[in-house]
Amino acid sequence: MVCDDSVFQRIKKLKKKRDAVILVHNYQPGEIHQIADFVGDSLELARLAAKTPAEVIVFCGVHFMAETASILSPDKKVLLPAVNAGCPMADMVTPEALADLKQELPGYAVVTYVNSTAAVKALSDICCTSANAVRVVSSLESNNILFVPDRNLGKYVQSKTGKNFRLWPGYCPVHDGITPAHILECKNSYPQAKVIAHPECRMEVLELADEVLSTGGMVKYCRDKTGVDIIVATDAGMLYRLKKENPSVNFIPASIKATCKDMQMTRLLDVEHSLQEMSGEVKVPEAVRLQAYRAVERMVELG
Repeated sequence: MVCDDSVFQRIKKLKKKRDAVILVHNYQPGEIHQIADFVGDSLELARLAAKTPAEVIVFCGVHFMAETASILSPDKKVLLPAVNAGCPMADMVTPEALADLKQELPGYAVVTYVNSTAAVKALSDICCTSANAVRVVSSLESNNILFVPDRNLGKYVQSKTGKNFRLWPGYCPVHDGITPAHILECKNSYPQAKVIAHPECRMEVLELADEVLSTGGMVKYCRDKTGVDIIVATDAGMLYRLKKENPSVNFIPASIKATCKDMQMTRLLDVEHSLQEMSGEVKVPEAVRLQAYRAVERMVELG
């Protein structure tokens, strides 16, 4: 896939004019990868944004990701080109409902996945990513954990830590839709293939995987692989980056239907328009930001 050169050049000029940096999530469309300054997972990108001297952050992803960038970079202007790109899992928990459950569960440590709104992060003791969730939970003194909002990631972390979990009943529809049947069908066609799966998948899918990995972990795992078959159980958008960086590897999507429509919303013209008009700004209110920052910073301090 080659992006329109005229649009590319206009974006390049606007980026310089606005002193902007373009961050692109791993699941974004291929054409968007081609204009990226940085490609990665949501927290990795937000942390990179906080370190860059650029005044404007263009976040090609979904709303909670732009919020996280705003939490970590309050003095920068954060733009979300696909203004309607949300996250069904993040929408499955509201701050009001979480506050009510916290009252019912005194003494529980609230661990919140970064795939959540700033208002929910603000009610949390600590945040986690799919890559560090086991380490985050293991670091806590409390044996009682309220894990929000992903039940699948929570079950995986519970299996690794042995702590007492109360799971919020949220899930990623894309990952939850990948079934053991999908994996077994792929294995039937590619019997020698390794299976890598994201921990947002169901436990019965993870049990069939050779490695359970975050998107960043998948990138690292595949770097030293050549001439092999790898079945990838995550959003199929991940395959663009994996194929680009590992052309000799045959990547097989566990399910071709495993694609987040919100992640696929961003288009080059959206990025151009956002930079031209400075539109799609995402700004977390300071009172919420400070509370959410505390939960994110506790996680970052673990390394």
